[in-house]
Amino acid sequence: MSDPGPERPGRPVLPMAGAARPERADAARNRRALLAAAREILAERGAGAITLEAVAARAGTGVGTAYRRFGDLAGLTHAMVDAQEHEFQRGFLSGPPPLGPGAPPLDRLHAFADAFLDRLEEQAELLAVAETDSPQARYRSGAYAAHHAHLMSLVADLRPDTDAVYLADVLLAPLEAALHVHQRRDRGLSERRVRTGVHAVVDGLMAV
Repeated sequence: MSDPGPERPGRPVLPMAGAARPERADAARNRRALLAAAREILAERGAGAITLEAVAARAGTGVGTAYRRFGDLAGLTHAMVDAQEHEFQRGFLSGPPPLGPGAPPLDRLHAFADAFLDRLEEQAELLAVAETDSPQARYRSGAYAAHHAHLMSLVADLRPDTDAVYLADVLLAPLEAALHVHQRRDRGLSERRVRTGVHAVVDGLMAV
């Protein structure tokens, strides 16, 4: 999922992460029931209480159905934030600048950071569940692949002398959901302080 432009070696072209696939009617009903149950548990007890077993019990389905539908807890939580992820990806792929095409690469990097931080302010706890379900959960998700490809494209445009693959990972590192929860809740950092720090990372890495 890269920014529109000439292809470069090593620049992947990805479909939108989480794109909907055709479902049977019964599978669609089960999916809706499981997601509704997960949202109820989230509202009542917080993200830490969400498990596939608890969700299946609340939805009145077998736990095997939940595992077949979502694979694991990360799959379930990613499905819960799927609409927001689609909106976010549309924004940086085809939305108005500076997040979307048409602005200078550095402006787009800063806009990406701001938009991502907006999501974290709303969904960090839930995203953290998805990202920490397994050691590689965050990095193996379609969303991370899409974000990485986009940032890699912008870095390559802005700093063709650098390793864009590596730096895209570095730029995404301070946007980890669990880190955001830790900084805001445990360290007591203000939203403004976190944003200032993330933008300093962008400027520091992209300085010519």
